[in-house]
Amino acid sequence: MLDSATEAGSIEALMAAIGQRARRAARSLALAPAEAKNAALEAMADAILQAGETILAENRADIERAKQSGMAASFIDRLTLDAARIGAIADGIRAVAALPDPVGATIAAWERPNGLQIERVRTPLGVVGVIYESRPNVTADAGALCLKSGNAVILRGGSDSARSSAAIHAALAAGLAQAGLPEDAIQIVPSTDRAAVGAMLKGLDGAIDVIVPRGGRSLVARVQDEARVPVFAHLEGICHVYVDAAADLDMAVNVVVNSKMRRTGICGSAETLLVDRAAASTQLLPILEALRTAGCEIRATDEVRQRYPTAEPASEEDFDTEYLDAIISVALVDGVDGAIAHIERHSSHHTEAIVTADEAVAATFFAGIDSAILLHNASTQFADGGEFGMGAEIGIATGKMHARGPVGVEQLTSFNYRVRGTGQTRT
Repeated sequence: MLDSATEAGSIEALMAAIGQRARRAARSLALAPAEAKNAALEAMADAILQAGETILAENRADIERAKQSGMAASFIDRLTLDAARIGAIADGIRAVAALPDPVGATIAAWERPNGLQIERVRTPLGVVGVIYESRPNVTADAGALCLKSGNAVILRGGSDSARSSAAIHAALAAGLAQAGLPEDAIQIVPSTDRAAVGAMLKGLDGAIDVIVPRGGRSLVARVQDEARVPVFAHLEGICHVYVDAAADLDMAVNVVVNSKMRRTGICGSAETLLVDRAAASTQLLPILEALRTAGCEIRATDEVRQRYPTAEPASEEDFDTEYLDAIISVALVDGVDGAIAHIERHSSHHTEAIVTADEAVAATFFAGIDSAILLHNASTQFADGGEFGMGAEIGIATGKMHARGPVGVEQLTSFNYRVRGTGQTRT
């Protein structure tokens, strides 16, 4: 692994070579049969398990360095691997192998009056650049998903997870080699120099077809400002749960606590609780008390604090904050319309949930909110490609073009039109 002091000329040469190798590998992968890709994925999963102790040792070194640098506990959680998480990484790769191969699948087909047969068929994107922070499991998730969808991938992880990611990548490369597929299909940038990110955002002289950023606000902002290739934007997860007057109280308590507290450091963790003002006398206090018992700090509006004085005051900025910690902002709203208005002001358009027994209110919520994932009577922690049956995800895309929500194998494909005729000519 090269350090961050690498000379600019060396970085440019390094990245150019990586791009050229990725482009060659992408051409090979585009023609690879499903059996070869699946064999590689199974071998990659085996290699992850076999290298488990090495990966954990490298991860411990990353964690120690992160603690010394004062990294927040929520980011330490994202960074941390253990035996169960290593097993989950391998299981995720096998789940991707079990998915249908998207490459060559016919999305739609029709016949024109002149006899032309037209098909819309899935094709790989080519080379995907993934820039991410903290989460070493993204190395495996992105590598597996890109391979399954016939794409080469260039991975640039954060310096905080460099050793963990490199160890995981070595296992992926071993699996590719065992299956006879090019090891350059999954490459990791061997440098922590930020210039490597800049080179990727410029597209590596046309080698990269799309960039997927997965990280905090500053990373995503840089990608959006500097990228010269298309971006599957993954913005921060300012996720909301709205508890309607028609909600079942026990369900509301369970959904809210799970949405916030199951894992506070993931992008699908709820950051704001909204409660229907009409149900404040019955719903609010039991939910807040359950959150407090679970160890959550509550920051609330003055109106909420009049009913629950132990809450901390919430500023307007709190409602625009992705805490990634055991903290939640709380406000009362006037029914579903008030909830929609609040969410549209403060949401990052990632994930929102409603708890209600009223199907009409749920339909209004779904129709009125423009976020990538909407849930009815379910925890926001289900905002995950694995939970959607995609095996894994590279991230949650919050934009509106092509890929939206969990980015899995289908979202990592494009398409072309295939037209078959019998000699037709156009007049």
